[in-house]
Amino acid sequence: MSGMMTDMRSVGFWGTGSYLPEKIMTNKDFESIVDTNDEWIRTRTGIRERRIAADHEATSDLAFHAGQKALEHAGVAAEEIDLVIVGSCAFDMYLPASACLVAERLGAKKAAAFDLETACTSFVYGCAVGAQFIATGLYEKVLVIGAEVMSRIIDFQDRNTCVLFGDGAGAAVLGPVETGTGIRSIHLGADGSGGPSLYVPAGGTRLPFSASTLEKREHFVRMNGSEVYKFAVKVMGEAAFQALDKAGWTQEDIDFFIPHQANLRIIDSSAKKLKIPMEKVEINLDRYGNMSAASIPVALDEAVREGRIAEGDRLILVGFGAGLTWGSLAVHWVPPKR
Repeated sequence: MSGMMTDMRSVGFWGTGSYLPEKIMTNKDFESIVDTNDEWIRTRTGIRERRIAADHEATSDLAFHAGQKALEHAGVAAEEIDLVIVGSCAFDMYLPASACLVAERLGAKKAAAFDLETACTSFVYGCAVGAQFIATGLYEKVLVIGAEVMSRIIDFQDRNTCVLFGDGAGAAVLGPVETGTGIRSIHLGADGSGGPSLYVPAGGTRLPFSASTLEKREHFVRMNGSEVYKFAVKVMGEAAFQALDKAGWTQEDIDFFIPHQANLRIIDSSAKKLKIPMEKVEINLDRYGNMSAASIPVALDEAVREGRIAEGDRLILVGFGAGLTWGSLAVHWVPPKR
C-alpha cells in the first residue's frame, strides 16, 4: 500500500473520549523531590503540571474510562465493537493483554483485542492498524485507545526525565465514513538504531528483573534528551509532509495540527516548518505533560469537544516515540452520517 486510503472503504473517526486522573502534580511539587524548579521546567519544556494516577489505577483502568467516553460520543454500544486496540508502553502486566481486560470491562463481548507498543507513537500506529480492518471490510467498528501510567515507570530521582511525563488516556471509535473523507493517508516509520536513546533497560528477556537491576534502577525510563530532541525536530516535520503528500494536500490545506505533546519547542519548530499559525495547533502540554501514547488522542478529544475542529476540516496528526518510531495521519474530518 502506498499509504493513501483510496481503493478500499473510507475510514474515519466516529467518536472520541479521554480520561485524566484527578491528582495534579505541579512543577513546584518537584522542587522537594529533585534539584529543579518551576522556571527551569517551563522554559525548557513548556510544562506547568501533569496528572498522576491514583494508587489503585492501572493503565487498563484509565483506558476503560476513555474508551467508555468514546463509545458514548460515537453512539456505539460496546457489543458492536469488533476490535479493541490498546497502545501503551506501560501496560498492566506482561499478560494478558491490557486490551483484553478493557474489552471485558466495557462489555465488548464479540471483540478481538490486542496491545500495540510503539511508545508515544502507539495511538497513530493503532489507528493505522485499526483502519485497515475496516477498509478491507473485515470489521465495521474498531476502538483504539492510547493509555499510560508513566508515573510507574519513570525514575523520580532523575530530574531530566521525571518532570516530563504524565498519566492519562484517550480513545477513538473508528468506522466507515463517506467515500473520500476520514483518514486520507497514513505514514509510519521506525529506526531501531535510535533505540538506546529512549528505553527501559530491565524487566524483559534481555535483562530480567533481579536484585541487581532494582538496585541500579534499571526498570525505569532512560533517555538521551538531546538525541531525542534532535530526532523529534527533524521527524515531526518530515512525517507531516509525508502525510500531506500521500493525501494530495498542501500546507495551505491544513486546518488543524495535532502533534505529540512532548516539548513546546518541538511543537513550535514543527508548526514553523508547516507554516501553520499557532492558533491552528492543539497544545495541552502545559497541563498534562508528555502522556506518551495518550498524548494525541487526549488532544484530539479536547479539540473536538471544545469545538475547535469543525466538519470538513483537514487535520494532520503526528507522533514520535521510542523505537525510535514516528507516524502521521491526514484526516478529513466528517462525522459519519447515521
